[in-house]
Amino acid sequence: MRKKTIKDDTDFLLSQIVKAMQDKKAKQIVSLDLSKIENTVTHYFVICHAQSKQQVSAIYDNVVDEVQKNCGIKPFHREGFENSEWILIDYFDIVVHIFLDDIRSFYHIEDLWADTTLKEYASDD
Repeated sequence: MRKKTIKDDTDFLLSQIVKAMQDKKAKQIVSLDLSKIENTVTHYFVICHAQSKQQVSAIYDNVVDEVQKNCGIKPFHREGFENSEWILIDYFDIVVHIFLDDIRSFYHIEDLWADTTLKEYASDD
């Protein structure tokens, strides 16, 4: 039997975050693998956007609820949920970014990490 590793836990957490986003119809879900970059504070960024503040809040709520339920993990830190334009959820190994559509377009943080591996996930675009 294979021993469970930290990477297994991170991969499972990543899958739960993506599924929670998909359940709330998040748009353009991507993950950026930062694990091979020296001195990064996390292993992954997971990024998505929504068309309204209400949908941003719904995605946020679902990610926090599903991760708590399926992984037993609460966020280490979170910010932006008061105005629901750009919500950040920090799970140490994974940092989640949920944007309002025009805010994501403005910051386009994927471009800041062009040397990472970007993976796209199915969503209702």
